[in-house]
Amino acid sequence: MKALVLSGGAGTRLRPITHTSAKQLVPVANKPVLFYGLEAIAEAGISEVGIIVGDTADEIRAAVGDGSRFGIEVTYIPQEAPLGLAHAVLIAQDFLGDDDFVMYLGDNFVVGGITGLVEEFRTERPDAQILLTEVSDPTSFGVAELGDDGRVVGLEEKPEHPKSDLALVGVYLFTPAVHEAVRSIGPSLRGELEITHAIQWLIDEKRDVRSTTISGYWKDTGNVTDMLEVNRSVLESLEPHNAGVVDGASEIVGRVRIEEGARVHGSRIVGPAVIGAGTVVSDAYIGPFTSVSEDCRIEDSEIEYSIVLRGSSVTGVRRVETSLIGRDVEVTPAPRNLKAHRLVLGDHSKVQISS
Repeated sequence: MKALVLSGGAGTRLRPITHTSAKQLVPVANKPVLFYGLEAIAEAGISEVGIIVGDTADEIRAAVGDGSRFGIEVTYIPQEAPLGLAHAVLIAQDFLGDDDFVMYLGDNFVVGGITGLVEEFRTERPDAQILLTEVSDPTSFGVAELGDDGRVVGLEEKPEHPKSDLALVGVYLFTPAVHEAVRSIGPSLRGELEITHAIQWLIDEKRDVRSTTISGYWKDTGNVTDMLEVNRSVLESLEPHNAGVVDGASEIVGRVRIEEGARVHGSRIVGPAVIGAGTVVSDAYIGPFTSVSEDCRIEDSEIEYSIVLRGSSVTGVRRVETSLIGRDVEVTPAPRNLKAHRLVLGDHSKVQISS
């Protein structure tokens, strides 16, 4: 069995972060989201992995390499444009051959991994198996309709009037039957080859399509709110560890991981939280569910329920919370004598200002 991991896409909902970084590499608890998926695939006993890459191919290649660090062998498959999940299957056929495979969206996060699901699929071998979960707003997802016997009878992509609250999770399992399906469908109204249409084709052809409704934790980390929530979930299981230097004037409370080379001076850190390698925390408060990446500086500031990426600094700021701060960012107080705000913002930024 092989795996197909989708790591193309523009990540528009995470802009401006994704103007300069692949969305799959935004870190959760200081580890890229994509890495959690690759680890889950390896734990399920799958070693041959194809990764679909787009405009951020060089960054993905640099981060993942040949896959040996995860115990897998990686083949990179370029996609000229994000033309749909079924298009990704179409262009990966040479890699997939006649093997069964799991398709995993690289910006999705599933607690508990996929080992049980893969083992069940290997035993039963339906033509397709999908994961479903109940969501509050089905209009943002692919939605499944189940019959009285629990079997999948219909799928819709982002429907205006959903027939259920069961959304497709970004993990799919297929036999080679799906290749005929993706060749048999046309582009949707938004110009993409939808995997929901390919699965619907299998249903219409009376193929065996099954579903598993998961009650565990799943998130599509495509927006800031969900990214912070996944970060919270991962930090909940954090094991405390201190490989840095903490002075006697500092207080560490709860589950806190301080990585090698980090220094904490005159500060209070309340876990769960992680402080990256080489980061300096001085005269600051870092609250629960905060991930500070490597080589950052948090000084004379308070920050909580946030993610701070590599090389950034937060100095002299009274309170920061529920924030995603990109790489090499400087956050400082505005001069007190100014009566106007002075801003330098990238495309698609969102700013909240107290008047």
